[in-house]
Amino acid sequence: PSDQGFDESLIHLAGGIGQVGDFTNYYAKNTSYFDPILWKNNEQKKYEGYCSDIFTNNAIEFIEKNKSNSFFCYLSFNAPHTPLQVPKEYENLYTNLELNTEYYDGNQLVKMTKKDIDDTKKIYGMISNIDDNLGKVVNKLKELRIEDETIIIFMTDNGPQQFRYNGNMKGRKGSVYNGGIRVPFFLKVPNKFKDVKVKEINKLSAHIDLVPTISELCDVELPKNKKIDGKSLIPLLEGKNTENRYLFSYWTRRFPEKYINMSIQNDEFKLVGNNNYDSDIKKFELYDLINDPNEKNNIIKENTQIAAEFKYEMEKSLNELTKSKNILNPPRIIIGTKNENPTFLNRNDASGDRGIWAQNDIYTMWKVKFKKGTYNLKFKFKDSIKKSGTIFTEINNMVYSKKFNEPIDDIIEMKGIEIEDSNVDLISFLRVGNKKIYPFWIEINNKNEE
Repeated sequence: PSDQGFDESLIHLAGGIGQVGDFTNYYAKNTSYFDPILWKNNEQKKYEGYCSDIFTNNAIEFIEKNKSNSFFCYLSFNAPHTPLQVPKEYENLYTNLELNTEYYDGNQLVKMTKKDIDDTKKIYGMISNIDDNLGKVVNKLKELRIEDETIIIFMTDNGPQQFRYNGNMKGRKGSVYNGGIRVPFFLKVPNKFKDVKVKEINKLSAHIDLVPTISELCDVELPKNKKIDGKSLIPLLEGKNTENRYLFSYWTRRFPEKYINMSIQNDEFKLVGNNNYDSDIKKFELYDLINDPNEKNNIIKENTQIAAEFKYEMEKSLNELTKSKNILNPPRIIIGTKNENPTFLNRNDASGDRGIWAQNDIYTMWKVKFKKGTYNLKFKFKDSIKKSGTIFTEINNMVYSKKFNEPIDDIIEMKGIEIEDSNVDLISFLRVGNKKIYPFWIEINNKNEE
């Protein structure tokens, strides 16, 4: 966040506390949400308590400190997310809850397993905890008497990961059906729309609309040198008609896969691709979102002309995306400056084979940009090796290797490597016999910047 304009930040690494990229909490396993090690303004710090409570309390401290100034507070909860960990008092709220264990996912009847039911109760507990924490934030705004001059936005990122009731919408997290991408969005704007207490707007919108909306509400001019993809939502709040635009969605672990798990939609129809890159239009799926919001009936055969028009718009969005600057030339991780020294490279930063997670033997590399310096590298492996081996590191067409004749635990160091200013695909691995073991994370320290 500090590289994206935030003056203060409190974060965990990776998608969830304790996932492979969050190496400071990974080994806590099923207690990683409690008493975590977080990063406050880029420095590691141990905290006490439950993660959602910690984030909320720090957000409230930030608001109190900045109550007399304009401020932007982004409170992004880690929960509800795997690993499913929740304080007992919240888990107990739903212990005896009787759930409807059958529901429709599109037109498919789904029956929940015992694990699905247990997971759902934990998730409900996590959500109730968030409800209470949001209440604390709103109450603090009231206490400080700034509620009437504070814009409040509540939103989430995707549908549920686990099998549970989802409004009978089709799909879950990771899909482009409504169950994966349609989510709650609430906007409270005091002192601007006084004649409207509560207004529900059934119009297609997305996260890209936040920047132009907030800019208009705060009377801040949008930058002239950047393309703004979103549209201000203010005309909708004012009851005005807006264009029936297209929105493109896709999900993948890497680059877009042409016509795989991608969609294009407007207020009326959605075209979904889950087929080969050269498939005929009739292999796609087309849904009438007005009459069939749960996407039960594929109407592609009777509406190939509409589908072809949507496919053309999908192609336009896909081409724009794949030709964008940061896709063509992804930014490299800068190493060796005073702004961050040492630098930690974790599995979520890595390139290489698809599906890099906690495995030891999946090909892993990091795309980095070194500043000139003398470097010490510390390699942490997921497990203790307990055997001798040789560590290899490839930098600028040079291979640095070091033999270890004694059994290796889980950390190896290479010191005093001279590196010039350069872009590097950093490849490091430990060879034990015929087996390659890739590091779990690497700590890189430029001795010149200490």
